[in-house]
Amino acid sequence: METVGFIGLGSMGLPMAKNLLAKGFQVRGYDVRAESVAALADKGGVRAASAAEAANGADALVLMVVNAAQAEAALFDGGALEALPTGGVVVLMATCPPGAVEALAARVEAAGRRFVDAPVSGGVVGAVDGTLTIMAAAPRAIFEATKPVLAGMGDKLFHVGERPGQGATVKTVNQLLCGVHIAVVAEAFALAAKVGVDLNILLEIMGGSAASSWMLKNRGPRMLEGEPEVTSAVDIFVKDLGIVLEAGRDAKAALPLAAVAHQLFLATSGRGEGAVDDSQVIRTYHAMNGTQRPG
Repeated sequence: METVGFIGLGSMGLPMAKNLLAKGFQVRGYDVRAESVAALADKGGVRAASAAEAANGADALVLMVVNAAQAEAALFDGGALEALPTGGVVVLMATCPPGAVEALAARVEAAGRRFVDAPVSGGVVGAVDGTLTIMAAAPRAIFEATKPVLAGMGDKLFHVGERPGQGATVKTVNQLLCGVHIAVVAEAFALAAKVGVDLNILLEIMGGSAASSWMLKNRGPRMLEGEPEVTSAVDIFVKDLGIVLEAGRDAKAALPLAAVAHQLFLATSGRGEGAVDDSQVIRTYHAMNGTQRPG
C-alpha cells in the first residue's frame, strides 16, 4: 500500500497523517477545516476538497472522525466509498459503538471494499509521537495487508479478532477502565480534601502504594492544578462512557460503575466545562462537597 486517503485531520488525525507522510506514504487529506488540510499540505500531503477526493485512487482510506455518524456521512453521503477503488480498505480508527461498526462494515463489504476496525488509544501525545496502541479487527489477511499503514501511526499493533466490532469492543473496555479510574481518583481526592488533607502529600503517598494506577499518576497532578493543559477533554468521556453503556445494553451486561462515572463527567460538562481537561471531573466533587478547587 502506497497511497492513503485520510479523513479527519483533528488534534489526533493531523499528526497521524503527518507520521504516514514521514514513513513515505502519499497522503491525500480532507477535513471540514481548511486550515487543517493546509497544515497537512505544508508537510507534503495532498489537499483534498472533499471526502470523495481523499478516497479517489487510495489503497487505504483512514477515517479518524469524531463518531460513527461522521464516518457514515463521509463514506456514503460524501461519496468516499464509491470513490475508493474496488478492493480498497476502509480503516475506521474512531471510537464508535461496536454495533455501529458492524453495520458500517457490512455496507462497506457489500460494496466490494474491505474493512478494518482499528480504534486507537494513546491520545494526542501518542498520535504525535507515533506510539499509539491500535486494536485491529479484520480477517488476518486484510490485517496483514494493512499492517504497514497501521505501523505508520502506532508502535503497538494488536490483531484482536477477525470480525468488525471486536476492535471497537476492546476500545470500549479500555475507555470503561480509563473513565472509572479517573472518576475514582477524583473521589478519593475529594474525601481527603473534605477533611483538610494536603492533596500533594496524598498524591505522593498513593503514587507509591498499592493504590497507585497509571491514571492516578497521570491525572492526579492535573487535578491539583486550577487550569491544567487539556490533553483529553471532559466531553470525550461523556461520549466514550456513553458508548460503553450502549455496548453494555446491547450485550445485556450490567455496568454500574461506568454509569456512575458517566454521570460525573456529564455533570461537569453540564456546568459548561466540557472542553476542560478530563481530570477536572474533580470539580463536580468540589461542587457536591463544598470544597474548593485549586486556583
